[in-house]
Amino acid sequence: MNYLAHLHLGGTQPGELLGSLYGDFVKGPLQGRWPADIEAGIRLHRQIDAYTDSHPLVLQAKQRFARDRRRYAGILVDLFFDHCLAVHWHDYADEPLPRFTARVYQVLEAQAELPGTLAMIAPRMAAQDWLGSYREFGVMERVVGNMSRRLSRPEGLAGGAADLEQLYQPLQADFRAFYPELIAFVAGAKRDNQLS
Repeated sequence: MNYLAHLHLGGTQPGELLGSLYGDFVKGPLQGRWPADIEAGIRLHRQIDAYTDSHPLVLQAKQRFARDRRRYAGILVDLFFDHCLAVHWHDYADEPLPRFTARVYQVLEAQAELPGTLAMIAPRMAAQDWLGSYREFGVMERVVGNMSRRLSRPEGLAGGAADLEQLYQPLQADFRAFYPELIAFVAGAKRDNQLS
């Protein structure tokens, strides 16, 4: 899953929201490097990634891509699933998406120090409303292009947005089947983490 899904699933409190994002920027053991609520969010982020990467519906979604694209299919599926979440946000959240994204941006702005690359991208994320812009499918081409520049072999994502457009309906069906299962998994993980 990408940023929007992690934020949606992570929790509503500032530390939970931060931890949901930090999971993409903080690697290795935690061991008290961050406040407890942020570390709990990072651990949940990692659990969500592990669950998602091994889920049969996600594996099915990746298999929809041509063989030469499959190495990069995980990136494309993550981005597309955030698009689906943004489009169908009202089915999964009571808070309107613009209010949710504004709250996330406020939490990021209020944080004195953000880890690594997040410190550089957070201002652009807010100024360009990255999270809310996922609603527009046309944004996918720009996002895929930005992602490709971070890869050692950027040509692997060339034409990725066109693939997503061609596979739109079956991938959307994969998301609609998968996301409720992910929500249930996260609810169980949060319960288990409170008990331990």
